[in-house]
Amino acid sequence: MQRAARVCAAAVLLALAGCAADRPKPTPLETVAPKIAARQAWASSIGRIDFPLVAAAHEGVFHVANGKGDVLALQADSGAELWRASVGSALSAGVGSDGRFTSVVTRGNEVVTFDSGREVWRKRVPSSVVTPPLVAGERVFVMGVDRIVHAFDALDGRRLWVYAKPGEPLTLSQASVIMPLRSSLLVAQAQRLTALDPLRGTVLWEVPMASPRGSNEVERLADLIGPATRVGDRICARAFQSAVACADASRGALLWSRNAGGAQAVAASADFVIGGDASDRITAWRASSGDVAWQSEKLLYRGLSGALALGPSVVFGDAEGYLHFLAAASGEMQLRLPTDGKPVIGAPVLAGTTMLVVTQGGGLFAFRPN
Repeated sequence: MQRAARVCAAAVLLALAGCAADRPKPTPLETVAPKIAARQAWASSIGRIDFPLVAAAHEGVFHVANGKGDVLALQADSGAELWRASVGSALSAGVGSDGRFTSVVTRGNEVVTFDSGREVWRKRVPSSVVTPPLVAGERVFVMGVDRIVHAFDALDGRRLWVYAKPGEPLTLSQASVIMPLRSSLLVAQAQRLTALDPLRGTVLWEVPMASPRGSNEVERLADLIGPATRVGDRICARAFQSAVACADASRGALLWSRNAGGAQAVAASADFVIGGDASDRITAWRASSGDVAWQSEKLLYRGLSGALALGPSVVFGDAEGYLHFLAAASGEMQLRLPTDGKPVIGAPVLAGTTMLVVTQGGGLFAFRPN
């Protein structure tokens, strides 16, 4: 059954890719009169990225990897290389880091963990992995595409526990949700946000973030897409082609859920939750109620990346390597910056005041608001 789920998930993504090829042409870009300022702090390159990379940021350091298995730690403010290591084989997921321990997963389902750039252990998991590992509390947490969660000791790779719930008939082969929240571990189980005890792997609470709709398994696919966003106790995430929702993690309760298509991560601030849909129409929902605050169609069909909330702005990358800064309160275009012309992957990542953008060609571009 697990293998069938993986095959079905891959088929779903191939079907979506085919639909994307038939999409209308990208909306021509309008001239933007800059209303804010940002400068490129540094740029580098790590080689082509052909897996769903989510860069990690921890205490002023970015951790990144390329498709062939090179893993790097870079000083966020300068781009200086702190260490570089090689897994020796192609990657399917990464990167997770707590600053000391850094983990990635190979296409052979091996979890590989480094201690400050020195490989310390490898352990195999039974299913493929596309969600970046989470490294926290001297543990490495890994979630497979079958949504089974494995906990390892970061020091020596001992398997501490496994959480397995009866599987869904179909799962999405896209980076999902696994994140820390004080003394709990938040993971996605299909459309449910689940809190686990990180010491034992037992369930603390579950919140359905979407209500799957449709007449078949593909139409009802509503897996949560990572990374989720956290502002205080409010956790917000997108459910694949189904909904955008927020939960109160302090009491394990749903705050609101709104029907919304889309397959990329949303951004969130204290006031707004913002994301693009399948047509790249951008919507801002009020974080307190889920009511729509504004919508923008100025970037339709441009292949938008996941979003990042950056002060009073929200930032999207696109398939031509542009970064678009919009006012979070109104959707007004504020600034546009180029990278290398390759698609922006994942979502921009912030470390202190430095924002890192990664492109499919392996370009690393760091920007800093003035």
